[in-house]
Amino acid sequence: MPYFVDLHCHTSASFDCLASPESVVRAAASRGLTHLAVTDHDRIEGALRARDAAPDGLTVIVGEEVKTADGDLVALFLERAVAPGRSARDTIAEVREQGGMVGIPHPFDRFRGSMLRDPRLEATGQLVDWVEAHNARVVGSSGNERAAAFARELGLPGVAVSDAHSTLEVGVAYTVVQVDPGTPEGMRAALTNVGVVPGRASYIVRTLTPLSKLVNRARGNRRVVPPAAGSAGPVA
Repeated sequence: MPYFVDLHCHTSASFDCLASPESVVRAAASRGLTHLAVTDHDRIEGALRARDAAPDGLTVIVGEEVKTADGDLVALFLERAVAPGRSARDTIAEVREQGGMVGIPHPFDRFRGSMLRDPRLEATGQLVDWVEAHNARVVGSSGNERAAAFARELGLPGVAVSDAHSTLEVGVAYTVVQVDPGTPEGMRAALTNVGVVPGRASYIVRTLTPLSKLVNRARGNRRVVPPAAGSAGPVA
């Protein structure tokens, strides 16, 4: 039985998205996805709501897109949120302590918090479980082509993701696997044999993101600020 997986998706818990967790899981189920990783920026509240609201046939994986000092990472199978602002190595260590898994999102997208190619990316690549070889929001083709090549160089699985910031984008790109990836053990086995189904979000849809940021700012939903030295945790 094949499984259809989108490993990078946002909800209104993110500062740049207005789609409720409930509407996101409905969209995922309606498009035939079997697994959806909800990876809001530096938060897991939306993922927990999505997991609770998931219809039959859809497994929601609690994740987070973490802004590290070295660039963004995607963490999956979390029990608690991972604070932003620390090194990639320390962030990965905390995710591993929770029994989670880690991937590199859009590594060569110069318009976002990407790692790009430098010694930090090379070093981080030795510590993660997958690379986004196709991210539907990367502008142009070269960023995804370089990401796919980077994954091959390191012998890492290259996955396709929507990076959805609206319900219209959920599942526009996804990964097909042959093992149920609903647990860390299953995901590791599934990533040994992946099929990439690329797709792109329309540029018209992407224009919603700046508007989403403005609306969320007015609502008080801003990006999580890294905790100051000695503080107890992140401050929204």
